[in-house]
Amino acid sequence: MTNRDGIKPPDAFVEQANVRTDPRPHFDREWPEAWVEAADLLSWDRPYHEVFDEGPPMAWFAGGKINAAHNCVDRHLNERKNHLALVWEGRRGKRRTYTYLDLHREVNEVAAGLRDLGVGADDVVTLYLPMVPELPVSMLACARIGAVHNVVYAGFSSDSLATRMGRAGSEFLITCDGYYRKNGAVNQKSRADNARLAVEGDVHMVVVDRLGSDTYLGENSRRYDDLLDAHAGSEVEPVGRGSEDPLFRIYTSGTTGQSKAIEHTTGGYLAQVAWTTRAALDVKPSDTHWCAADVSWITGHSYAVYGPLALGATTLLVEGSVDSLDQGEPWTLIERNAVDVFYTSPTAVRAFMKRGAEAPENHDLSSVRLLGAVGEPLEPSVWRWYREHVGRGVCPVVNTWWQTETGAILISTLPGVDGMKPGAVGPPLPGVEIEVVDESGESVDPNEDGYLTITRPWPAMPRSLLTPGGETVTSARDDWRYYPEDTVRVDGSDYVTVLGRADGVINVGGRRFSTVELESAVVDVEGVIETAVVVGDHPTQGRAIHVYASCDRSRVDSDDLHLRVNEAVESVAGTATPWKVVFTPELPKTHSGKLLRRILVAISNDEELDDTSVIRNPKVVGELQTIDERN
Repeated sequence: MTNRDGIKPPDAFVEQANVRTDPRPHFDREWPEAWVEAADLLSWDRPYHEVFDEGPPMAWFAGGKINAAHNCVDRHLNERKNHLALVWEGRRGKRRTYTYLDLHREVNEVAAGLRDLGVGADDVVTLYLPMVPELPVSMLACARIGAVHNVVYAGFSSDSLATRMGRAGSEFLITCDGYYRKNGAVNQKSRADNARLAVEGDVHMVVVDRLGSDTYLGENSRRYDDLLDAHAGSEVEPVGRGSEDPLFRIYTSGTTGQSKAIEHTTGGYLAQVAWTTRAALDVKPSDTHWCAADVSWITGHSYAVYGPLALGATTLLVEGSVDSLDQGEPWTLIERNAVDVFYTSPTAVRAFMKRGAEAPENHDLSSVRLLGAVGEPLEPSVWRWYREHVGRGVCPVVNTWWQTETGAILISTLPGVDGMKPGAVGPPLPGVEIEVVDESGESVDPNEDGYLTITRPWPAMPRSLLTPGGETVTSARDDWRYYPEDTVRVDGSDYVTVLGRADGVINVGGRRFSTVELESAVVDVEGVIETAVVVGDHPTQGRAIHVYASCDRSRVDSDDLHLRVNEAVESVAGTATPWKVVFTPELPKTHSGKLLRRILVAISNDEELDDTSVIRNPKVVGELQTIDERN
C-alpha cells in the first residue's frame, strides 16, 4: 500500500479491497495498453484490434463491437439470474425488486416494443422520467437495439424538454402520468404533451403509469404496460455497436449558464465506468450499491446504472433526492437494504449535518464498507462528519473529481491503496495524467494554485474530444490536453485539492482569493453547514465580499455568528472582510444539487436574473433578494 502520508484505511478493508497494490506505475509504463484491464471487464461481440488509435479521429478499443445491455444484463444470467439487479424504494411505501432475470425480461420487452414503434439503431429516444425502475430499464432497452438514449431530468419544464428533444432530433419519448413529491403529485404527462406541441414533426410517446390516474393518452401514444403485454416473452438480439458509436446524450447541469449536450461512446465509456466502479468505489458483485444521484445526471448514468450492473452488483434506486428525504429515511434505507457502498453529494452530506448526528447514530449502518462523494468540493469539516457519523469513524471516504464531460472518475484515491486527506480528492487515477498551469499555460510548482488540465486521453472521453479542436482541446495529439475549467492545487504527494471553477476565483482590491478556501473557512465556524462566497457591488469600495450561509438548527445567536464568520473570512483574506453576511435556510441549487453562485452574484449586484429553469428551489431566490435588501 502507498499511504502517501494520508489517513490510512483500516487493514480489514485493505485485505478485502478489489485493488490492493498501486497500479499507477504499471499504467504509466504501459499506457495505453494498460487499459486492457478495463476492456477485459467486458464481453465483446468482436475483439478490438487496437487499444488506442491516435487518429485523427482518436478511437478507444478501435474495431471492437459491443453491446452495453448485454454487458449489464445478459452475461450475468448463467451464474446470477436470481441475484438482485435492482431494488427500488419509492414514495408512499412502494418497493419493487428485479433479479437479473426479471431485468432481462423487461428490457427485452421494452426493446421489442420500441422496435415496433419504429425505433432503430442511432435513433434518439428521449426519457423524461423520475426515479422509477422504468428509467434504467428504458436506457438498457435503447442500448440493446442500438438507439441513443437522451435522458432529461423529470423536474425540468416542458420548454426545457422540447429544447432538448429538438436539439437531439428525437421523435420518440418515454414519460409517465406523474410522480410524487413531498408536497403532492406532479402532472408529468401534461408537461410532456406541451413539449410535443413545441417539437416539429410527430412524436411517438410511451407513458408509464406511476400514479394510477387513468390518464388520457391521445394520438401516437401507448401505455408502457400495454407495450410490455404486447411483447411479453419477446427476446431481441443485442445490436453490436462499434466501440466509438454513441451510447447516450446527456446535458451538463447548467451551473454556469446554458447546459451543453455531451455524447458518450459505447466501448470506451462502459470500460472505464466498470473499471472505476470496481477500483475507486470497490464495488463487488455481492454488493448493494447506493449511488444517490438522480439517474438523469451523469453520476446516475455511470454509477447507479452502467457501472454496478456491468459488474453484476445490486443497485439501489430511491425515488426523490436523498437530501429531501425525511430525517431518518436515508439511514432506514441503508439499514433495510444492507447497503455496502454509499455514494452521494457534499450537498446531501451538509443536509445530513444540518439535521444532526442523532438520526444516523440511531440506525444500524454496520453494512456500509465505503463512503463516496461527488459533485463539488467536500470541505474537511464535512468530510470528517461524514466519516465519523455515517462511516462510524472507520469507513474509507472516497472523494472523487470528474465531470459530465469526462464520463467517469478521473481523480480519486484508490481506497485499498492510498491514504485519505480531508478536503483533497486524491491523486489522479491510474492512466490519468494531469498538469496544473498558470494563465500563460506554464506549469506551476507544487502547492501553487493553477488551472487543471488533463494531458492524456482516457477511454470514457466524449465523442467531441476524439476529434482534436474545439474550445477546450488543443489541436495536435502530441500536445493534446483537455481544460476542465477548474482551479486546483496539487501537493508534493500528487494529491489534488479542487478550489472551484476557473471563474470561482474572486478579486477584491486587486487581490485574488479562492472561493473554496474562503468557504471552507466559513464552514469551519460552528453552526454553519453550507456557504457561498461571491463578490458583489459596494457603494464606496466598488467590489466587496458577500457571504451567504446556511446554518443548523442549533446555531448560536446570529450577532455572535456574524462576528465569527467575519473572523473566518479574515483568516484567509486578511483585511478584505465581508461587506454582507446573509443567513438563509437554503442556497440556490441546480436539480443535481450543485450550488448556483451565478444566481447569488446577480442578487448581490441587484441584477436581473437570467434563465432560472435550472434552479431546483426557485422560491429561495425571492427570499434571498428580500434578506439581501434588508442587509
